[in-house]
Amino acid sequence: MAVPEAVDLVDLALKATTAYQRPDLAQRLQATRARLADPNVRVLIVGEFKQGKSQLVNALVNATVCPVDDDIATAVPTLVKHGPETTVTLVRETGPEHQRTETTSVPVERLADYVSEAGNPGNKARLTRAEVTLPRKLLSTGLVLVDTPGVGGLGSAHGAATMSALPTADAVVLVSDASQEYTAPELEFLQAAMKLCPNVGCVVTKTDLYPHWRRIVELDDGHLARARIDTAIYPVSSALRLHAARTQDMELVAESGFQELVGFLLRKVVARADDLDRTSVAQDVLTVCGSLSATMRAELLSQEDPARAQALTDELERAKARVDSLKQRSARWQTTLNDGINDLVADIEYDLRDRLRTVSREGEQLLDDADPADIWDQFTEWFHKQVSQAVAQNFVWTTERARWLAEQVAEHFAEDVDVQLPDLRLSGGVVAGKVDPVELPVGENFGVGQKLFVGMRGGYGGLLMIGLASTVAGFALLNPLSIGAGLLFGAKTVRDERKRLVQRRQAEAKGAVRKHIDEATFQIGKDSRDNMRQIQRELRDHFTTLADELSKSLAESVAAAQTAVKGDADRQQRIADLKAELERVEALAERGRKLTVEVAAT
Repeated sequence: MAVPEAVDLVDLALKATTAYQRPDLAQRLQATRARLADPNVRVLIVGEFKQGKSQLVNALVNATVCPVDDDIATAVPTLVKHGPETTVTLVRETGPEHQRTETTSVPVERLADYVSEAGNPGNKARLTRAEVTLPRKLLSTGLVLVDTPGVGGLGSAHGAATMSALPTADAVVLVSDASQEYTAPELEFLQAAMKLCPNVGCVVTKTDLYPHWRRIVELDDGHLARARIDTAIYPVSSALRLHAARTQDMELVAESGFQELVGFLLRKVVARADDLDRTSVAQDVLTVCGSLSATMRAELLSQEDPARAQALTDELERAKARVDSLKQRSARWQTTLNDGINDLVADIEYDLRDRLRTVSREGEQLLDDADPADIWDQFTEWFHKQVSQAVAQNFVWTTERARWLAEQVAEHFAEDVDVQLPDLRLSGGVVAGKVDPVELPVGENFGVGQKLFVGMRGGYGGLLMIGLASTVAGFALLNPLSIGAGLLFGAKTVRDERKRLVQRRQAEAKGAVRKHIDEATFQIGKDSRDNMRQIQRELRDHFTTLADELSKSLAESVAAAQTAVKGDADRQQRIADLKAELERVEALAERGRKLTVEVAAT
């Protein structure tokens, strides 16, 4: 659940905004309260196919919930979270922008029929995810484990789908078994994940099956160091952990390696999420307290020193004018945002087109070098991987550039005001489901009958031409020379026809590749533009709200200072009341500062 101290503090601050009639400040706190109401800490369990991801999730929760077998691979993401009893719910999002959600409850023993490749090949059921609830102490902390389909590195549709989910996750755990050291796609995936997710961990599974697992871990550590990936590796045995849980053997629990992994999840992931809650709540409460106290301090200064009241009022009005200018379309941060979004959209579209054009050129070169009918299955697998990789890399770059732009806008806004960045969430980066797979066009069938017919046609021409020429020399129309020529002409005609059909298949295959690239560029380009417009709206609304809050606070301060000058009757009583109110607000701010101190101490 959310940090109780943070929840209590937000509730108290909301009461203060009501008491001091500042509904504009209450909106910020209500958004914070809504964020705290979702205690879930999402951890994505990712990795190549058949690396032990599902078994790892089962071992963590000590329950056989995710289907595991030698011939079973996960096809649909499975969320495992806390609940009073064991349940399984299938979720299917439909409609434009996935606005409608359909849920279906199924028995836990039938989960494999829906989330595995064997039961639901290629996710024909069009499920978005499966949600499993379990009454487990580990999950009661808010931890949600997400068993994902095999990633295949950046170079796969599943990898691109997982990549697009990383910015919304609290942590990602890459799973690789002890049979071999890290591959290049796994290292590429980790490097991208480090840029998108705040916590990244690595798990080496199946240490019970491979005696040389320590050497593999040592090699993996070296790969991570050379790639400058700062994360720990946790070698574990899921089978040993499950056996230890059944036998209640604590020595086997320690030997399985899961104590260190659970410690990482609780101390680095769940605790860090709590720290983020504390920090964001403290910042919001301190901002609200600053706005509330500014009005009171302005009036108090005017009450205590009426001679300075006019100078204070003039100063406050100048400050208000500066803040009001931040709301104008001509404000520097507004210009930075608008220009930055336009530049970003152009750069992202160019980057995507450039990556996909490179894939298209390489694909066309491969098709020029072979008959598409002979290599089509291998080619399409390679081609879809390359397209997904290009899209995923473009998505990573988009996320980085969007965050950089947000910092630039905040920096220009913060020339006058201290601000914090909004939590930007991007979506996209997935081709699968939006673009039809590339298919080889149906061409002419060049079987034995067609070859015989084409050969006879060419051979007849050769036979007739050479036979007629040989009759001049006194030979018969049918003679060894004319028959040999007929055979040669027939063979050449068959070869030429086969070459023509191959060239036609190559042209049609390249056309299909270009069509797929165009469709992918169109669909992903639209996603990128939608993302950029969403970011523009979020940043604009965020900073406009900040400017409105500051303007309202300064307007109230001006009004309070002006009112203080007019009345002398109950000056001392008003001064006492103001000091008492300031003490209450300061006490609230002090509780906010204590939250940040607790975070720093941990």
